[in-house]
Amino acid sequence: MLYTGKNLEEAIKIAAEKEYCSEEEIDYLLVEQNEEQTTIDVYTIMDVIEYAKNYVHDGIVALGFENKVTPSLNDGIINLKIESDRNSILIGKNGKSLQALNELTKLAVNNKFKKRFRILLDINGYKLEKYSKLVSIARHLAHEVQKTKTDVVLDPMPADERRAIHNALAGMPHIKTESEGFGKDRQLHIKYVD
Repeated sequence: MLYTGKNLEEAIKIAAEKEYCSEEEIDYLLVEQNEEQTTIDVYTIMDVIEYAKNYVHDGIVALGFENKVTPSLNDGIINLKIESDRNSILIGKNGKSLQALNELTKLAVNNKFKKRFRILLDINGYKLEKYSKLVSIARHLAHEVQKTKTDVVLDPMPADERRAIHNALAGMPHIKTESEGFGKDRQLHIKYVD
């Protein structure tokens, strides 16, 4: 929805009044700003979710695959559950195709709304199963670190998988997890602490 005021502050104030919310709750894109007026385009998280859902759906259709995308919002993370007649192709070897589709979706959404959103795509429960396996391995390794007091470094993995391990090991005594490195080479370290 577009709102115009004499300046940015007035445009936000008008938008807040029309949307029945506080000025702090307004998310917007600056459409036009000149000496006479400022126009903003106000959006909601539902607009972001709908854009992400359509982006994924249309991208998969462009590949020639039928699909259904079911969105949800949990703890500030936009989750998109994908069901398709070609799940294995969309997941790819070791989840690489799914990871690439996830990155493209994040880039498209973040570029469109000029703000970072956490987005997680899953196909047929693949990511949940992968998290479960990774957490199981990480817990086993953390117990070894507790016994031997020797740190362990895991292979590079995407941020969402590292986050799942960080969260799973957060309450373990004498264990600290840290991510080190940059980009696709970022690794998770399981460290012993007194």
